[in-house]
Amino acid sequence: MISPNDFIPSKYTHSVESGFFQWSAPSNIALVKYWGKKDNQIPANPSVSFTLNNCKTITKLAFAKKEISTALNVAGNNFSFDLLFEGKPKEDFKPKIQKFLERIEIYLPFLKDYHFTIDTENTFPHSSGIASSASGMAALAMNLMSLEKALNPEMTDDYFFQKASLLARLGSGSACRSVKGQVVVWGNHANISGSSDLFGVEFPNVIHANFKNFQDTILLVDKGEKQVSSTVGHDLMHNHPFAERRFAQAHENLDALITIFISGDLDAFIKIVESEALTLHAMMMTSMPYFILMKPNTLQIINAIWKFRNETKIPVCFTLDAGANVHVLYPENVAETVLQFIKNELVGYCQNGQYICDEIGNGAVLI
Repeated sequence: MISPNDFIPSKYTHSVESGFFQWSAPSNIALVKYWGKKDNQIPANPSVSFTLNNCKTITKLAFAKKEISTALNVAGNNFSFDLLFEGKPKEDFKPKIQKFLERIEIYLPFLKDYHFTIDTENTFPHSSGIASSASGMAALAMNLMSLEKALNPEMTDDYFFQKASLLARLGSGSACRSVKGQVVVWGNHANISGSSDLFGVEFPNVIHANFKNFQDTILLVDKGEKQVSSTVGHDLMHNHPFAERRFAQAHENLDALITIFISGDLDAFIKIVESEALTLHAMMMTSMPYFILMKPNTLQIINAIWKFRNETKIPVCFTLDAGANVHVLYPENVAETVLQFIKNELVGYCQNGQYICDEIGNGAVLI
């Protein structure tokens, strides 16, 4: 059994004065949702996601060793970093990065030895309502692991990616599912070998051709700030009247998906994915305090998808994140028909007619 202590390094064999790395990491969309967590970003239930391809964060990490002052070793006492978003200083992101560095310092003891310049940008519109914390934290974790690998070149690839996922998780839970592709499981599950609460793992079983290159068109219903953050929402699961049943349901649905991924049964896939999306929002509506993140147009889109699927028998479905936007999921072989339906009937429900076409991708990439 792997424990967090396995990721605390003993010593480094090399030294590095300065340099930079650049990684891209994608967003991901959960099919079985995680909602509710324990201490240290441990999920209350396992989840499984499709890694996306086009919606990603590109982060360049430049680093230079600090001059160590003899007076009180001043340089080594604090984290030192500049943060740029799309080339401009972004002060309001800094507290989140500061907190992240504090959480991961035990795993990367070199962090206070360097000054970092973190330069980050997204391929999707900022404030589009697409969660950028998953892709952003995954991209930053990949860069920091590249620096650790330079300090310890003997590191194995397995260790590199597991630890990157573990670090990303400490920045944003779902970020641990953005390191690898195409289908990623996070959270301990009895019937998925290698699954762990500490990091995401590639789904180890056979996946039917029906799910290869699955498409995800993201309809941007509401690009405003959510009135309740995901962090607050997760915390409300602690005393939730339906929490235990929900956590058990996630295990059951993940079990069912193992079989569905092998058989390629799209009807069964649709039932689980849509049920999971609605259950996530049902948990929000039945917590105390309660809240609703869907918007009227979210419901209009869901009803239009149901009507279209009923009439055409085309296997298209929806899922939702903790927000109002709708992810429309469908196999590649029906893409032309579904995109026409989206343009004709659904775009009118999107803010400024905006939507993003995406598909399953392979995870983080060194640039």
